[in-house]
Amino acid sequence: MEILNAISPIDGRYRNKVEVLENYFSEKALINYRVKVEIEYFIALCNIPLDALKDFNNDNFEKLRNIYLNFTIENAQRIKDIEKITNHDVKAVEYFIKEKFDEMGISAYKEYIHFGLTSQDINNTSVPLSIKDCNENVLLPQLNEIIDSINEMAVDWIKVPMLAHTHGQPASPTSLGKEFKVFAYRLEQQLAYFAMIPMNAKFGGATGNYNAHSVAFPQIDWISFGDDFVSSLGLERSLYTTQIENYDNMAAYFDNLRRINTILVDFCRDIWQYISMEYFKQKIKEGEVGSSAMPHKVNPIDFENAEGNLGMANAILTYLSTKLPISRMQRDLTDSTVSRNIGVPIAHIMIALASIKKGLNKLILNESKINEDLENNWAVVAEALQTILRSINYPNPYETLKALTRTNTRVTKESIAQFIETLNVDESIKERMRKITPQNYIGIYPQQ
Repeated sequence: MEILNAISPIDGRYRNKVEVLENYFSEKALINYRVKVEIEYFIALCNIPLDALKDFNNDNFEKLRNIYLNFTIENAQRIKDIEKITNHDVKAVEYFIKEKFDEMGISAYKEYIHFGLTSQDINNTSVPLSIKDCNENVLLPQLNEIIDSINEMAVDWIKVPMLAHTHGQPASPTSLGKEFKVFAYRLEQQLAYFAMIPMNAKFGGATGNYNAHSVAFPQIDWISFGDDFVSSLGLERSLYTTQIENYDNMAAYFDNLRRINTILVDFCRDIWQYISMEYFKQKIKEGEVGSSAMPHKVNPIDFENAEGNLGMANAILTYLSTKLPISRMQRDLTDSTVSRNIGVPIAHIMIALASIKKGLNKLILNESKINEDLENNWAVVAEALQTILRSINYPNPYETLKALTRTNTRVTKESIAQFIETLNVDESIKERMRKITPQNYIGIYPQQ
C-alpha cells in the first residue's frame, strides 16, 4: 500500500509504529484466527472422538495445524475470492479448509469442519483470541516498558525536592521522584486489573444452546466439551449467551484500557507543564526544527502527540465498550462491523506509547530552576511552622502564620527567620523551626 495514499494516519504516517498489529487486527489476521479456530475445533472433535472420526489418522493433526501456522497472503486471498461467491466470510473459511482436506486426501471427513456451529462461534472466539495475543505479546510489554522508565526516574530523582503546585499555586514541597512514582503506581494498579478480567468466547451453536450438537450426538456432554475446547485456546467460555458473545468482559477490558490511557494523559500534561516551567530541558536532535517561525523553540511535541492519540483511542474505546454489549434479541449484525475496528484504538495507544518513550528519553533535569522556585517560595514552610505551633498548643497558630504569609510583601528566608524570633516559645522549638527549608520540607513516602 502506498503510505501517502492512506486515509488513516495509523496506516500512513504512523504505520512503522503499529505495523506489528497487522498480525492481530488486519483482515488477513482475522481470517487466520478463524482458520485456527476451525481447525482446532475439528481436532477437538477427533479427540472425543465422534464415531465418524474414530479412524481419523492423528498424524494429520500437525499437517492441519500447519495450515494456520504457515498461513500466507495467498491463502487469505483465496478465502476472499471464495467469499465473493458465498457472500459470507466465515463460510468462505469453511470451504477453504475443505479444499485443503481434498488436497490432503481426507475428503471423507470434511463435513465435520464447522460441524454444528454458527459463524459467531468462530468470530467470537477468534476476536478475543487476537486481543489476548496482542495484549500479551505487544501491548503489555510496551506499557511495562513505560512503567519501568517512570520507575527508574522515580528512583533517580527521589532526593530532588520540588515545589508542588496545588490549584496551580505554590504548595508544600514534594519530591520529583515521588511525583513520578505516583504515575507508575497508578499504572501498575490498573495493569493488575487485567489479570482479573476474563477474555471470554462464545461457543454454543446457533443460539447458544448446542441445539445441533445435542440432536446429532445426545450422548456427549457438549457443555463440558465447549468449556474444555475454549480453555485450550486460553480463553473462558461464556456459559449463557445468545447467538453472539455478551461482550461484557471485553467491554471491561476496553474500559480498563481507557483508565490507563487517562492516567497517561495526566502524566503527559504534567510533564508538558514541567517543561514549560523549565524544570526539564529537552535533548536537541541535530536537524530538528522546533518551530517553523521561532528558531529558539524546542516544543514538547512527543507528549502532545501522545495526548492526542490517547484521546483518539479513548473515544473509540468508549464506543466499543458501550455498543458491543447491546444486540437486538438473539442477534443483530451491528457488532460485526464495529468489532473490526478493535485494532484502531490499540494502534493509537501504540503510537502514544512510542511518543511517550521518545519524550522521556529527551528529558534533561534542570535542578537549578527547580531550586530557584523553591527559594522564591519560602511561604510554603508556613504549614510546617503552624503545625509545630499547634503541637505545643500555641494560641492561634494558623491565624498567626496567615497574617505573615498573606500580605503583599514577599515572604523570604529572612522574613521567616525574623518571624521565628518573635515567637514566645522555647529555644528548642525555635531551633526546630530554623532547620525547616523549602528544600527539606518534603515529607515521607512509602518505601518498597
